[in-house]
Amino acid sequence: MLAPRDYAPAPWLPGPHLPTLWAALCRLVPPIALEFERVELPDGDFLDLAWTPPRDAPVVLVLHGLEGSHRSTYARALLAALHDAGYRGVLMMFRGCSGEPNRLARGYHSGDTGDLAHVVALLAARHGRPPFAAVGYSLGGNVLLKWLGETGGDCPLTTAVAVSVPFDLAACATKLARGASRLYQRHLVSSMQRAFIAKFGAGANPLGITDVRRLDSFWAFDEHVVAPLHGFSDARDYYTRSSSRPYLARIAVPTLVLHAADDPFVPRDAIPTAEELAPAVTLELAARGGHVGFVTGALPGRAHYWLEPRILAALAARRA
Repeated sequence: MLAPRDYAPAPWLPGPHLPTLWAALCRLVPPIALEFERVELPDGDFLDLAWTPPRDAPVVLVLHGLEGSHRSTYARALLAALHDAGYRGVLMMFRGCSGEPNRLARGYHSGDTGDLAHVVALLAARHGRPPFAAVGYSLGGNVLLKWLGETGGDCPLTTAVAVSVPFDLAACATKLARGASRLYQRHLVSSMQRAFIAKFGAGANPLGITDVRRLDSFWAFDEHVVAPLHGFSDARDYYTRSSSRPYLARIAVPTLVLHAADDPFVPRDAIPTAEELAPAVTLELAARGGHVGFVTGALPGRAHYWLEPRILAALAARRA
């Protein structure tokens, strides 16, 4: 476990919440034209990919966070940075996250690695080689780390990066139900409620839920929606089987994990210790940075964002 190098948090964004909110709401990112592709899945469902402009270059697969998409600031920022650095970026949008409800009576969740495995295999078959790397944010980082642990030495990637990961889902759900972190819970659960209504309508649904808006916490929503839709007995079972923390010791691909100790989504005791990490995993733990924040710069007008340069440096080291 290391302190991040060349990272100095912005002094005008104290605490965990201001850098989190600034990076999500105030950051301006350069425009980039994306090409969209629909991928048909083996079970009859689909998901969508967003590609940076074509070029003969190593492919980097990006996974967004909960309720994210190609519209997410951090995703667009990384895709633009990858393109400028000579990679071809592709964002995998989880089922139902691209703006159109998916077909089946299910969605995506924090531990579902099957779609990631399918997309990696698809890209490998198409290009004659697997993606060079994968980068996952928040929920997408949890999915990525869990898949890396599941595949172990058979993982086809060269390297991976995970950012602001909810390593222990039960602990994070409890954290998000307390104090100022409830702001994020309200925003994300409301988004999931709207997606549920858009998919099933306000009336009949396979779960018999009469008013999904009453499920106003992660524990309640996951207990009554996510768990039964995806074959878990309850929220506790879902969190236990889907958390990436137990899989970290099995990762064989060189993997960088970037995290802040003050992440308002993740309690400090949910951050893995050095003893829990495989030799291939490097955890860079900053004292401050928030959740997918890591804003630097002396003044608001001179704000800089540390994540993309750090991710590109990690990729360049393995590419060399």
